[in-house]
This record gives sequence, C-alpha cells and structure tokens, in this order.
Amino acid sequence: MIRGPEIPLVRRFPALARVPRARLGLFPTPVVPVGELSSHLWIKRDDLCGNPMGGNKVRALEFLLGDLAANESVVTVGSVGSTHALAVATYGKRIGVRVTVARWRQVMNPMAHLVADRIARDVRRDRAPTFRSPVVAYAWALRERLRGARWIAAGGSTPLGILGHVNAGLELVDQIEAEMLPQPRYVVVPLGTGGTIAGLALAFAIAERPITVIGARVVPRVVGRRSRVLRLAHRTSALIERLTGETVPRVRPSAVRVVHDAYGGAYGRETEAGRAAAHRLRAARDIALDATYSAKAFSVALDLAAHEPTLFWLTFDARILASRSP
Repeated sequence: MIRGPEIPLVRRFPALARVPRARLGLFPTPVVPVGELSSHLWIKRDDLCGNPMGGNKVRALEFLLGDLAANESVVTVGSVGSTHALAVATYGKRIGVRVTVARWRQVMNPMAHLVADRIARDVRRDRAPTFRSPVVAYAWALRERLRGARWIAAGGSTPLGILGHVNAGLELVDQIEAEMLPQPRYVVVPLGTGGTIAGLALAFAIAERPITVIGARVVPRVVGRRSRVLRLAHRTSALIERLTGETVPRVRPSAVRVVHDAYGGAYGRETEAGRAAAHRLRAARDIALDATYSAKAFSVALDLAAHEPTLFWLTFDARILASRSP
C-alpha cells in the first residue's frame, strides 16, 4: 500500500502532502492484458483498490473523508442503486461517521437491485430515504446539511475528490513508464458525474501524455457532457495551483471524448451491446460488470481495441455484493 509522500500525486506536487487523506485504498491497482478478446486491450483493475469494496469512488473518498472524525455526520445523494452511495456508506462506517443517503428512483437491473439491497442493510432506513426525483432528494439532503452534516456531492465529483483520480492517472503513467503496458491511445471510463474522467484527463495533461479519455455516457446529457468534465478538470487545476503555488496545465477539449450512444435511453437501463460485452469478459476472465456503468463502457472499449491500444478502467467492484454485512 502506497502512503503519504509516496503516492504519485504527492511526488509530483509535494505541497499536497498537507491535504488530509483517509487510509482507505490499496494502491497501485494492477493492469492486465485481455489477449483473449483483443491484443490491443488492457484493464485497469480499480475494482481491487479497496476492501471490502473497491471501485473508483474509493479514490475520491480518501480525500473527501480525510479530515472527518468519528461521530461526525455526512450526507450524500444518488440513485437507488448508486455505487457511490454504497461506497460512502461502507467507508463512512469504517471511520465511524454517521451516513445519510438521499436516493431517487431509477430503472433497475440485477446489479442495481443488489446495490440497493446492500445499502438498505448498511444504512438505517430513516437515513436512506427514497424519493421520486433527484430534486426532492437534493432538497432533503440540504436539510441535513443545514443541520451540520458534511456534504459529499453526487459521485464525489468535486475538485477535492477529483484529486484522487488525478493520482490514479499519474499511477497509470508510472505503470506505463515501468513497461507494465504500452501507452494506450485511449482510456475508456463510464461517464456519470464526470469526476473520474476529469481527473484522469488532468493527470495525462500534467504528465504530457497524448492519451484521449473516452467517456461512455450512462446518464442524461444534462449531466454527462464534455463541457462539464472540462469545467471540473479546470477547477481541479485551479485547486492544485492554490494549494501548491505551481502552474498546472488545463485539459484540452480534444483530450476528452464522449460516446453518447452507449446510454440506452435511461439511467440503469441495460443495452444489448453492454450485455454482450459483459458476457464476453465474464467468459474470458470471470470478471463481473454492472449494467448501469461498466458494461456499457466495456462495449465501447472493445470496439476501440479492435484498432488501437485501449485501456478499460474498471470502476465497479462486485465483490461486496456477494458478501454479508459485518
């Protein structure tokens, strides 16, 4: 486990060692080739970045929960089957904070049902209400914030949380330099609230690597749009500059692309392409993907890997869904 000044982000910006960071993750996560499916395809196994739950949210929560003490309160929002909400519940419980999750309804699929059931087991019912719409859920969460709860934005997609994804991108650059994989032309990630893509794209800009980050959109266009990703990346650049006094590059628009036809028409709705891609990976490597996010992104990665070196960033961890609550 890499800690303190040894993480790539702090090696690049030593002043960031002063930013509080919770000890949640297991880094670096491995990169593996998937030659059974394509000679140009690799997977970044971020599903293995933590116990009992990995996935991309752990990286953001290291910073978002970094200065919280036991018995403090946090509130977040997400859909009924939100893996972000589950991650906040899981790691908030680990450090002893009281977690409230305001959720809204979504199109359900088998993995979403499992996530929803796990949240119900790990969070008291009165602390995880479900509402008809995001607007009502946000209003309910605002009430908790006014009562003193720490706010964690949907997906953890704020500049502070995105620092975890910048570190992830610099971690991948270290692995490329160590010849664990060739430099990919594309890195493919599900596009939800945009924090993961923003952080990775910023890391590649900092490292001066010509890698294009591809976002497979899994949310409505009002949320999943390139302009929002770029704005998050620019705000994170500004945060690093403010904390370190160093000049940080901005992400060029051409460094981020969004694949809109991965969506499927509704959040959580399965697609035939995603289902087929998930089946192929399960058969080849016994790795489970969720229908809401990772299956859709993996279908995009498979298409790109037919022609160019491509890395699929696995943001979903199915292990916790098969385990029992402690």
